[in-house]
Amino acid sequence: MSHDPAVYEWLPTADYIENANVTRLGRSHGIGTLPELRARSVADVGWYWDAVVTDLGIPFRTPYESVIDISAGIERPEWFTGSTINIVDACLTRWQNDVGAGRIAVSHEAEDGTVTNLTYAELAERAAAVAGGLRELGVKRGDTVALFLPMIPEAVVACYAIASLGAIIVPLFSGFAPSAIAARIRDAGAVAVIVADGTVRRHRTVEMKALLDEAVASCPTVERVVVVTNVGGGSAASGTDVAWESLLAATPLTEPVALPATETLLLAYTSGTTGKPKGAVHTHAGFLVKTASEVAYSFDVNADGVFCWITDMGWIMGPLSIFGTHANGATLVLYEGSPDVPDIDRLWSLVQNHRISMLGVSPTLIRTLRASGSTTFRDYDLSSVHVLGSTGEPWDPSAYEWLAVDVFGDRVPIINFSGGTEVGGSFLAPYPVETIRSCSLGGPSLGMDVDVVDANGDSVRGEVGELVCRQPWPAMTRGVWKDDDRYLEAYWTTFPGMWHHGDFALVEDDQWFILGRSDDVMNVAGKRLAPAEVESVLITHPAVVEAAAVGVPDSTKGETVWAFWVPRASSSEDVSEELRALVASELGKPFAPSLVRRVSQLPKTRSQKIMRRAVRAAALGLPQGDLSGAENPDAVNEISRAVGDQKTK
Repeated sequence: MSHDPAVYEWLPTADYIENANVTRLGRSHGIGTLPELRARSVADVGWYWDAVVTDLGIPFRTPYESVIDISAGIERPEWFTGSTINIVDACLTRWQNDVGAGRIAVSHEAEDGTVTNLTYAELAERAAAVAGGLRELGVKRGDTVALFLPMIPEAVVACYAIASLGAIIVPLFSGFAPSAIAARIRDAGAVAVIVADGTVRRHRTVEMKALLDEAVASCPTVERVVVVTNVGGGSAASGTDVAWESLLAATPLTEPVALPATETLLLAYTSGTTGKPKGAVHTHAGFLVKTASEVAYSFDVNADGVFCWITDMGWIMGPLSIFGTHANGATLVLYEGSPDVPDIDRLWSLVQNHRISMLGVSPTLIRTLRASGSTTFRDYDLSSVHVLGSTGEPWDPSAYEWLAVDVFGDRVPIINFSGGTEVGGSFLAPYPVETIRSCSLGGPSLGMDVDVVDANGDSVRGEVGELVCRQPWPAMTRGVWKDDDRYLEAYWTTFPGMWHHGDFALVEDDQWFILGRSDDVMNVAGKRLAPAEVESVLITHPAVVEAAAVGVPDSTKGETVWAFWVPRASSSEDVSEELRALVASELGKPFAPSLVRRVSQLPKTRSQKIMRRAVRAAALGLPQGDLSGAENPDAVNEISRAVGDQKTK
């Protein structure tokens, strides 16, 4: 995959460099440039993470004796040995006796435009009350408590309440069907679930409590269901139900429980389209230090910042947004609903109304907004935005540059970062103080000893290879919940001694690019081809708004490309043959798709990430696996029909 050096680049101004948090961190240790800081951060990872704790003032109840101990092996590091901590200390308690107590901690906007605010003082008070209420219900340290909640203030309160007790948070995707909910609750062994009666999305009320009731019927460990009144409806109360208001009225917990640094904070479940979901185990100290550093250094957020990521509690970006923002004393904006309701201006109105300084979006959402042809973003005051964030899927240059240049006038960087549920943050991320080429991930995140290697585990540059990490980091999952063999098999067996992440990557001219999951990448006539390469060509056609490319078995080439595309609203013509010719022209005839089909939609997650493995399964008539994370699972059936129609022609 070649990247033209003449494409758009972010060039930081002197002000960005001078005032950045990452600049402060480096200078405090006599380090003047980001490349020097990157090198130092992996030459001695213990030094780096200790520097983060000091720079961000992260409070430990009992100081740690050493930063890291890998005597049990690289797969099982011990972090911040001998210390005690509770994540609530760093995110809420330390702001209580500060001028920050009156700052807005959470600002929530519903799809109907209703806004609710909580100050740090109010958030801490409610978390302590709910913790006391959960304790009265019998929840104790080490118990797992599931959250089936949309992005509402109660989700944030619940996280801190559970953590205060030393219990374990199990966030669930708010769009899950009962079978997916039940599978995760049973795996986690949750003793309680906190659920909203419902939520509103695209003007439609989703009865979340009714979905949970169906799930809990097959979950014998659940003793209590705490119900949050969010829309004023829901199913009839059962014998295990408790009202959220009764917890708020309980005797508050006087102080969060002091815990060992490696005590489990949350289980973050992966939502792959195949296989049993994996519960990634994250700890109080590790997840805190990593997410705090991401928000501070990658996204350059300070206590006066306003952080908003269009996401869900069931994805790692939900917990990262909560704990990372509050560890830096900033304001977290939660949006509950679809980001294109009532119209495509919703994103811009959120920025204007909340004075958002860090806005997190997905490439697919931006492609959708760009394809509308609207220029109404010019009618909104977007001057508060200091940094844009992105994760989850590759960018294409046209969408990236439309956002960076057309919408934001080349005045803010796009921090395109890549990591995962098991990483607890990013492997790769650019920083606002460096030159960032269009669609690039910049380079390794600080403290992350990542590399790109060939099949033998040797470093490669200028060619596609596997993304690995050569040293541990604080938020590295401590395992797969109840399945240690799966943890070792998934991450440590491909390249012994190195974390294998399952992504194909490319390093070119010191810029890093993720090309998709290893199992998504196609092998056509002996050449590896990433879906993003084909899709980037397809969406240059004026009739195409988005596309998905997948590899399917072929007797001659080994694999061949099949492509599916969604037309712009203004296009009624089927340009599939033109698209096949376009790919042949841009990438070479061997890579021309053997099947190109127009569809009205592609299956996506709620954050608008295209589910390519679901596309491939539908195209080949294979079992579709877990589609519970899909916002529009009916799109899979349309792809199946499209392939059938094509084959009959």
